[in-house]
Amino acid sequence: MDTIKTLNKWANAHTYLPLDLLRIALGVFLFIKGINFMSDSQMLMQLFKPLQNMAGGMLIIHYVAPAHFLGGILIAFGLLTRWAIISQIPILIGAIAINFIGEMNSANFILADITLLVCAFFILYGSGKHSLDYYFKMQQ
Repeated sequence: MDTIKTLNKWANAHTYLPLDLLRIALGVFLFIKGINFMSDSQMLMQLFKPLQNMAGGMLIIHYVAPAHFLGGILIAFGLLTRWAIISQIPILIGAIAINFIGEMNSANFILADITLLVCAFFILYGSGKHSLDYYFKMQQ
């Protein structure tokens, strides 16, 4: 137990602003992707063309845009960061899988891979010191 407390104190003392800026950039990126998907639904339908005949395909399309939109806001502000990122994981895995099911688009594939890796990092790391999660935790 003392080891965990020591590691937690070390992590809080050594949080770096660049990591918080990376979290904010991830949130802004996901927010912008959510806006793009909402404003250009034909592009989203084109991306999901390989999954068109699957059951629940329309449900998936209606989940992606709001999840990116709301999740991006939460991640950027550092509020419920891990939960917001966990809601992004199925979307990102789907974005990677679509490249193997349908036509391979290397730019989308690399972008989805990088985003998934950054999300995996922030699931382990947390929201950081410059976040609403940290602020509310310190208020108690």
